[in-house]
Amino acid sequence: MTKTVIISKTGGPEVLELKDFKIKSPGPSEVLIEHKAIGLNFIDIYHRSGLYPIDTPSGIGAEAAGVIKEVGDKIHDFKVGDRIAYAGLPLGAYSSHRVFPTKDIVKVPETIDLEVAATLMTKGLTAYYLLHKTYPVSKGETILFHAAAGALGQIFCQWAKSLGCTIIGTVGSNEKVDIARSNGCDYVINYTKEDFAEKVLSITHGKGVSVVYDGVGHDTLEGSIKSLKVRGTMVSFGNASGALPEVSVPKLIQPKGLYLTRPAMHLYLGTRDELLTGAKVLFEKIESGAVKIEIFKRYKLDDVITAHQDLENRKILGPAVIIPN
Repeated sequence: MTKTVIISKTGGPEVLELKDFKIKSPGPSEVLIEHKAIGLNFIDIYHRSGLYPIDTPSGIGAEAAGVIKEVGDKIHDFKVGDRIAYAGLPLGAYSSHRVFPTKDIVKVPETIDLEVAATLMTKGLTAYYLLHKTYPVSKGETILFHAAAGALGQIFCQWAKSLGCTIIGTVGSNEKVDIARSNGCDYVINYTKEDFAEKVLSITHGKGVSVVYDGVGHDTLEGSIKSLKVRGTMVSFGNASGALPEVSVPKLIQPKGLYLTRPAMHLYLGTRDELLTGAKVLFEKIESGAVKIEIFKRYKLDDVITAHQDLENRKILGPAVIIPN
Protein backbone atom coordinates (compact mmCIF):
# COMPACT_ATOMS: atom_id res chain seq x y z
CA MET A 1 0.00 0.00 0.00
CA THR A 2 1.00 3.61 -0.54
CA LYS A 3 -0.16 6.65 1.41
CA THR A 4 -1.05 9.38 -1.08
CA VAL A 5 -2.40 12.92 -0.73
CA ILE A 6 -5.18 13.68 -3.20
CA ILE A 7 -7.54 16.56 -3.89
CA SER A 8 -11.11 15.92 -5.05
CA LYS A 9 -11.63 19.61 -5.76
CA THR A 10 -9.51 22.74 -5.77
CA GLY A 11 -9.56 25.11 -2.82
CA GLY A 12 -7.79 25.85 0.45
CA PRO A 13 -5.48 23.54 2.41
CA GLU A 14 -8.52 21.70 3.77
CA VAL A 15 -9.06 19.96 0.40
CA LEU A 16 -5.88 17.90 0.93
CA GLU A 17 -6.76 14.31 1.88
CA LEU A 18 -4.39 11.48 2.84
CA LYS A 19 -5.59 8.09 1.58
CA ASP A 20 -4.29 4.54 1.17
CA PHE A 21 -4.02 3.01 -2.29
CA LYS A 22 -2.73 -0.28 -3.64
CA ILE A 23 0.62 0.08 -5.36
CA LYS A 24 0.57 -0.91 -9.02
CA SER A 25 3.50 -2.58 -10.75
CA PRO A 26 5.68 -0.36 -12.95
CA GLY A 27 5.14 -0.39 -16.69
CA PRO A 28 7.95 -1.23 -19.15
CA SER A 29 9.51 2.27 -18.98
CA GLU A 30 8.65 3.03 -15.35
CA VAL A 31 10.11 2.41 -11.90
CA LEU A 32 8.58 2.04 -8.44
CA ILE A 33 10.04 4.61 -6.04
CA GLU A 34 10.02 4.57 -2.26
CA HIS A 35 10.08 8.26 -1.37
CA LYS A 36 12.49 9.37 1.34
CA ALA A 37 11.64 13.10 1.08
CA ILE A 38 9.19 15.24 -0.88
CA GLY A 39 9.81 18.82 -1.97
CA LEU A 40 7.38 21.50 -0.79
CA ASN A 41 6.94 24.21 -3.42
CA PHE A 42 4.72 27.21 -4.02
CA ILE A 43 3.57 25.71 -7.31
CA ASP A 44 1.85 23.02 -5.20
CA ILE A 45 -0.41 25.78 -3.87
CA TYR A 46 -1.11 27.00 -7.41
CA HIS A 47 -2.27 23.48 -8.33
CA ARG A 48 -4.27 22.95 -5.13
CA SER A 49 -6.02 26.33 -5.33
CA GLY A 50 -6.82 26.14 -9.03
CA LEU A 51 -4.64 29.09 -10.03
CA TYR A 52 -2.93 26.60 -12.32
CA PRO A 53 -5.92 24.50 -13.47
CA ILE A 54 -5.75 20.72 -13.07
CA ASP A 55 -8.29 17.95 -13.52
CA THR A 56 -9.63 16.51 -10.25
CA PRO A 57 -9.46 14.16 -8.49
CA SER A 58 -5.70 14.42 -8.61
CA GLY A 59 -2.54 13.76 -6.71
CA ILE A 60 -0.40 16.75 -5.84
CA GLY A 61 3.29 17.54 -5.67
CA ALA A 62 5.85 17.36 -8.44
CA GLU A 63 9.20 16.83 -6.72
CA ALA A 64 10.70 14.09 -4.57
CA ALA A 65 13.73 11.93 -3.91
CA GLY A 66 13.96 8.30 -2.93
CA VAL A 67 15.15 4.80 -3.76
CA ILE A 68 14.09 2.56 -6.64
CA LYS A 69 12.34 -0.61 -5.42
CA GLU A 70 11.29 -2.17 -8.75
CA VAL A 71 12.05 -1.51 -12.43
CA GLY A 72 10.07 -2.06 -15.62
CA ASP A 73 11.01 -4.61 -18.29
CA LYS A 74 12.60 -2.06 -20.64
CA ILE A 75 14.69 -0.23 -18.03
CA HIS A 76 18.44 -0.60 -18.50
CA ASP A 77 19.92 2.63 -17.08
CA PHE A 78 18.39 2.32 -13.58
CA LYS A 79 18.39 -0.57 -11.11
CA VAL A 80 16.83 -1.48 -7.78
CA GLY A 81 18.56 0.45 -4.99
CA ASP A 82 19.49 3.51 -7.07
CA ARG A 83 19.14 6.84 -5.27
CA ILE A 84 17.10 9.13 -7.51
CA ALA A 85 15.25 12.43 -7.63
CA TYR A 86 12.76 13.98 -10.02
CA ALA A 87 10.56 16.95 -10.74
CA GLY A 88 7.75 16.74 -13.24
CA LEU A 89 4.34 15.51 -14.21
CA PRO A 90 2.11 13.71 -13.52
CA LEU A 91 1.40 15.22 -10.12
CA GLY A 92 1.50 12.83 -7.18
CA ALA A 93 4.79 13.29 -5.32
CA TYR A 94 2.94 13.67 -2.00
CA SER A 95 3.05 9.92 -1.41
CA SER A 96 5.07 7.23 0.32
CA HIS A 97 5.57 5.25 -2.92
CA ARG A 98 4.78 5.86 -6.54
CA VAL A 99 5.34 4.56 -10.04
CA PHE A 100 7.03 7.13 -12.27
CA PRO A 101 8.48 7.27 -15.82
CA THR A 102 12.26 7.26 -15.98
CA LYS A 103 12.48 10.06 -18.56
CA ASP A 104 12.25 12.65 -15.76
CA ILE A 105 14.40 10.86 -13.17
CA VAL A 106 18.06 11.55 -12.41
CA LYS A 107 20.51 9.67 -10.22
CA VAL A 108 21.63 11.48 -7.06
CA PRO A 109 25.33 11.43 -6.16
CA GLU A 110 26.19 9.66 -2.89
CA THR A 111 27.61 12.96 -1.63
CA ILE A 112 24.18 14.61 -1.63
CA ASP A 113 21.59 13.77 1.02
CA LEU A 114 18.19 12.72 -0.35
CA GLU A 115 16.40 15.36 1.74
CA VAL A 116 18.55 17.99 0.07
CA ALA A 117 17.97 16.38 -3.34
CA ALA A 118 14.20 16.57 -2.79
CA THR A 119 14.45 20.36 -2.51
CA LEU A 120 16.70 20.77 -5.54
CA MET A 121 14.86 19.38 -8.51
CA THR A 122 12.38 22.25 -8.76
CA LYS A 123 14.12 25.14 -6.99
CA GLY A 124 17.68 24.22 -7.92
CA LEU A 125 16.92 23.54 -11.56
CA THR A 126 14.86 26.74 -11.69
CA ALA A 127 17.89 28.69 -10.46
CA TYR A 128 19.98 26.90 -13.09
CA TYR A 129 17.82 27.76 -16.09
CA LEU A 130 17.11 31.32 -14.91
CA LEU A 131 20.81 32.14 -14.50
CA HIS A 132 22.24 30.15 -17.39
CA LYS A 133 19.48 29.95 -19.99
CA THR A 134 16.68 32.52 -19.61
CA TYR A 135 19.07 35.42 -19.05
CA PRO A 136 22.69 34.24 -18.80
CA VAL A 137 24.28 36.63 -16.30
CA SER A 138 27.81 37.96 -16.57
CA LYS A 139 30.39 38.72 -13.92
CA GLY A 140 29.93 42.25 -12.61
CA GLU A 141 26.27 42.61 -13.58
CA THR A 142 23.81 44.06 -11.08
CA ILE A 143 20.59 42.06 -10.86
CA LEU A 144 17.36 42.18 -8.85
CA PHE A 145 15.72 39.11 -7.34
CA HIS A 146 12.40 39.19 -5.49
CA ALA A 147 11.71 37.03 -2.41
CA ALA A 148 15.43 36.63 -1.83
CA ALA A 149 14.98 34.97 1.58
CA GLY A 150 12.69 32.23 0.28
CA ALA A 151 13.78 28.69 -0.50
CA LEU A 152 14.39 29.43 -4.19
CA GLY A 153 15.86 32.83 -3.38
CA GLN A 154 18.48 31.35 -1.09
CA ILE A 155 19.67 28.93 -3.77
CA PHE A 156 19.47 31.51 -6.56
CA CYS A 157 21.36 34.24 -4.70
CA GLN A 158 24.19 31.93 -3.63
CA TRP A 159 24.49 30.71 -7.21
CA ALA A 160 24.41 34.25 -8.66
CA LYS A 161 27.08 35.37 -6.18
CA SER A 162 29.32 32.48 -7.27
CA LEU A 163 29.03 33.85 -10.84
CA GLY A 164 30.24 37.29 -9.76
CA CYS A 165 26.96 39.22 -9.77
CA THR A 166 26.02 42.15 -7.56
CA ILE A 167 22.65 41.13 -6.14
CA ILE A 168 19.82 43.35 -4.95
CA GLY A 169 17.25 41.25 -3.13
CA THR A 170 13.81 42.11 -1.84
CA VAL A 171 12.15 40.60 1.22
CA GLY A 172 8.78 41.03 2.93
CA SER A 173 9.83 41.49 6.55
CA ASN A 174 12.74 42.70 8.65
CA GLU A 175 13.44 39.18 9.97
CA LYS A 176 14.25 38.08 6.42
CA VAL A 177 16.86 40.77 5.76
CA ASP A 178 19.71 38.87 7.43
CA ILE A 179 18.68 35.64 5.70
CA ALA A 180 18.97 37.29 2.29
CA ARG A 181 22.33 38.88 3.15
CA SER A 182 23.74 35.60 4.43
CA ASN A 183 22.87 33.95 1.11
CA GLY A 184 24.71 36.43 -1.08
CA CYS A 185 22.67 39.60 -1.43
CA ASP A 186 24.76 42.77 -1.52
CA TYR A 187 21.72 44.98 -0.93
CA VAL A 188 18.43 43.97 0.70
CA ILE A 189 15.19 45.95 0.43
CA ASN A 190 12.14 45.36 2.61
CA TYR A 191 9.49 46.13 0.02
CA THR A 192 6.81 46.56 2.71
CA LYS A 193 8.77 49.52 4.13
CA GLU A 194 10.38 51.07 1.04
CA ASP A 195 9.57 51.68 -2.61
CA PHE A 196 11.88 49.03 -4.00
CA ALA A 197 12.01 50.56 -7.51
CA GLU A 198 13.18 53.90 -6.15
CA LYS A 199 15.74 52.16 -3.94
CA VAL A 200 17.06 50.12 -6.89
CA LEU A 201 17.49 53.27 -8.97
CA SER A 202 19.30 54.93 -6.04
CA ILE A 203 21.67 51.96 -5.64
CA THR A 204 22.42 51.92 -9.38
CA HIS A 205 22.80 55.73 -9.61
CA GLY A 206 19.70 56.05 -11.75
CA LYS A 207 20.70 53.45 -14.35
CA GLY A 208 18.62 50.47 -13.22
CA VAL A 209 19.54 46.78 -13.27
CA SER A 210 20.28 44.54 -16.23
CA VAL A 211 17.67 41.96 -15.29
CA VAL A 212 14.86 41.42 -12.79
CA TYR A 213 13.90 37.89 -11.76
CA ASP A 214 10.35 38.19 -10.46
CA GLY A 215 8.50 35.21 -9.01
CA VAL A 216 6.15 37.37 -6.91
CA GLY A 217 3.96 38.57 -9.76
CA HIS A 218 1.00 40.85 -9.19
CA ASP A 219 2.43 43.08 -6.45
CA THR A 220 5.86 43.66 -7.99
CA LEU A 221 5.43 43.68 -11.76
CA GLU A 222 5.29 47.43 -12.43
CA GLY A 223 8.00 48.21 -9.88
CA SER A 224 10.19 45.53 -11.44
CA ILE A 225 9.82 47.11 -14.86
CA LYS A 226 10.67 50.54 -13.42
CA SER A 227 13.83 49.05 -11.91
CA LEU A 228 15.27 48.01 -15.27
CA LYS A 229 17.88 49.86 -17.28
CA VAL A 230 17.42 50.66 -20.97
CA ARG A 231 17.11 47.37 -22.92
CA GLY A 232 16.91 45.46 -19.65
CA THR A 233 15.22 42.09 -19.30
CA MET A 234 12.15 41.35 -17.19
CA VAL A 235 11.98 37.66 -16.23
CA SER A 236 8.51 36.94 -14.83
CA PHE A 237 8.43 33.35 -13.60
CA GLY A 238 5.84 33.15 -10.80
CA ASN A 239 2.65 34.44 -9.20
CA ALA A 240 3.21 34.23 -5.43
CA SER A 241 1.15 37.39 -4.83
CA GLY A 242 -1.56 36.55 -7.35
CA ALA A 243 -2.17 36.42 -11.07
CA LEU A 244 -0.29 38.91 -13.21
CA PRO A 245 -2.06 42.05 -14.41
CA GLU A 246 -2.24 42.87 -18.08
CA VAL A 247 0.97 44.46 -19.33
CA SER A 248 0.68 47.56 -21.51
CA VAL A 249 3.49 47.29 -24.04
CA PRO A 250 3.32 50.96 -25.14
CA LYS A 251 3.26 52.17 -21.52
CA LEU A 252 5.65 49.81 -19.75
CA ILE A 253 7.86 48.02 -22.30
CA GLN A 254 8.37 50.39 -25.21
CA PRO A 255 9.78 53.49 -23.42
CA LYS A 256 13.05 51.71 -22.48
CA GLY A 257 13.03 49.05 -25.18
CA LEU A 258 12.70 46.29 -22.60
CA TYR A 259 12.56 42.53 -23.05
CA LEU A 260 9.83 40.59 -21.25
CA THR A 261 9.89 36.80 -20.91
CA ARG A 262 7.78 34.23 -19.09
CA PRO A 263 9.93 31.09 -18.71
CA ALA A 264 8.89 27.66 -17.46
CA MET A 265 10.93 24.60 -16.60
CA HIS A 266 9.57 22.42 -19.40
CA LEU A 267 10.72 24.99 -21.96
CA TYR A 268 14.35 24.71 -20.81
CA LEU A 269 14.56 21.15 -19.48
CA GLY A 270 12.10 19.42 -21.78
CA THR A 271 14.48 16.89 -23.30
CA ARG A 272 16.42 14.13 -21.56
CA ASP A 273 19.75 15.71 -22.53
CA GLU A 274 18.68 19.14 -21.20
CA LEU A 275 17.57 17.60 -17.90
CA LEU A 276 20.78 15.61 -17.44
CA THR A 277 22.92 18.64 -18.28
CA GLY A 278 21.03 20.84 -15.83
CA ALA A 279 21.18 18.23 -13.07
CA LYS A 280 24.93 17.74 -13.60
CA VAL A 281 25.61 21.48 -13.30
CA LEU A 282 23.32 21.70 -10.26
CA PHE A 283 24.88 18.78 -8.40
CA GLU A 284 28.38 20.08 -9.15
CA LYS A 285 27.39 23.47 -7.72
CA ILE A 286 26.23 21.77 -4.52
CA GLU A 287 29.28 19.51 -4.27
CA SER A 288 31.64 22.48 -4.75
CA GLY A 289 30.12 24.25 -1.75
CA ALA A 290 29.14 27.30 -3.81
CA VAL A 291 25.49 26.60 -2.95
CA LYS A 292 24.72 25.26 0.51
CA ILE A 293 21.31 23.84 1.42
CA GLU A 294 19.97 23.76 4.96
CA ILE A 295 16.53 22.20 5.48
CA PHE A 296 14.43 24.79 7.29
CA LYS A 297 11.59 22.48 8.31
CA ARG A 298 10.41 18.89 7.97
CA TYR A 299 6.73 17.90 7.93
CA LYS A 300 5.16 14.48 8.17
CA LEU A 301 2.85 13.44 5.35
CA ASP A 302 0.03 13.50 7.93
CA ASP A 303 0.75 17.21 8.48
CA VAL A 304 0.42 18.30 4.86
CA ILE A 305 -2.42 20.74 5.63
CA THR A 306 -0.23 22.53 8.17
CA ALA A 307 2.62 22.57 5.67
CA HIS A 308 0.47 24.34 3.08
CA GLN A 309 -0.85 26.80 5.66
CA ASP A 310 2.70 27.67 6.72
CA LEU A 311 3.81 28.04 3.10
CA GLU A 312 0.93 30.37 2.25
CA ASN A 313 1.48 32.43 5.41
CA ARG A 314 5.19 32.93 4.60
CA LYS A 315 6.28 31.02 7.71
CA ILE A 316 8.74 28.84 5.81
CA LEU A 317 12.05 30.66 5.60
CA GLY A 318 14.03 28.15 3.58
CA PRO A 319 13.84 24.77 1.87
CA ALA A 320 11.24 22.48 3.45
CA VAL A 321 10.43 18.84 2.90
CA ILE A 322 7.66 16.37 3.64
CA ILE A 323 8.84 13.08 5.13
CA PRO A 324 6.52 10.22 4.12
CA ASN A 325 7.41 7.77 6.92
